[in-house]
Amino acid sequence: MSKTIDYYLSPMSPWAYLGHAPFQTITDKLGSNINIRPIDPGKLFAATGGVPVAQRPIQRQKYRISELKRWKSALKSPIEIEPQFFPYNPALISLVTAVVVSQFDTDKAMEVILRFMEGCWVENRDMGSPDEIKKSLETCDLDGSLILQTASKEEASKALEENTQRAIDADVFGVPSYVIEGEVYWGQDRLNFLEDHLSS
Repeated sequence: MSKTIDYYLSPMSPWAYLGHAPFQTITDKLGSNINIRPIDPGKLFAATGGVPVAQRPIQRQKYRISELKRWKSALKSPIEIEPQFFPYNPALISLVTAVVVSQFDTDKAMEVILRFMEGCWVENRDMGSPDEIKKSLETCDLDGSLILQTASKEEASKALEENTQRAIDADVFGVPSYVIEGEVYWGQDRLNFLEDHLSS
């Protein structure tokens, strides 16, 4: 029987970007199901003791950069280590992601999320901007204007809030997090353990 993973993410996270394609490769190979759960990173941090990058001690900020460089090399990733528009306000893109997840199948939603991530981390675009979000949606052959309009409705806010609370209740404190059978795997550097779990 195929197993199901709750995939908690924010498109603004570089770690979610680095793990996104490898995660999908694993789930495709093993025939696993994915529940994509975009969250509000500010609310998750506030509830679980997280601190935005700019507010962390300088030692932690430096180490984060070092780790990104290591993963860029290890994965041969095109990621920009310090993109021009990071951090951006993730409020709108989080709502839009919630709409996409609710309206389209998993493969399409994963495609759109990757394009959102690439916008910031590869293409140096301001993904807090409605225009840039619309462009990314349209590269996936979606109606960007309609989806942005839907994201302004209460249903989108409610879905995002529910996902964020579900994450907190599941003991998630950062993204990306992959939860399977009550066990949390935090970070793209835990994908090997996740694969072992899925294969067991």
